[in-house]
Amino acid sequence: MQKIGLFYASSTGNTEDAAKEIKDKFQGVEISLHNIADTTDNEMQNYTHLILGVSTWGEGDLQDDWEEYIDNLNSENLNNKTVALFGLGDQEEYCDNYLDAMGTIYDKVVDSGATVVGSWPSDEYEHDDSKAIRDGEFVGLALDADNQDDMTTERIEAWIELIKPYFIK
Repeated sequence: MQKIGLFYASSTGNTEDAAKEIKDKFQGVEISLHNIADTTDNEMQNYTHLILGVSTWGEGDLQDDWEEYIDNLNSENLNNKTVALFGLGDQEEYCDNYLDAMGTIYDKVVDSGATVVGSWPSDEYEHDDSKAIRDGEFVGLALDADNQDDMTTERIEAWIELIKPYFIK
């Protein structure tokens, strides 16, 4: 069975809640949950597969703990790993940079040699721009706990089914 690490950072608790829900609903695998604030520099090396959760703050910024940790996302930790991303943001208040932090993490993990899976359709969202969109889709699961909280569980369940074939082998 694959070793899966789910790493997240959370200031308000929304990203942590989503991480816990993903872990709980991802049946058939054992996932180890890690808060980036408490993660050592090379801890991601212990896993063959990673799920990374990030929220976007202000005008497209990484959450503070991810800002401090991002340099640890390098080829030593990520080369040849399978990574799935999920991001949280406010698509109405910050419509010009919705989920930009997920796009920043995506670029870093791809540059470090990881394979990213789990792109997500962007058509059910109301935003103007996002650095997390490639070829018309988000690079990972897009969540908005401020404006579409009622859709979170349904989206998580559908996304898990999308990434499961890459995580269970």
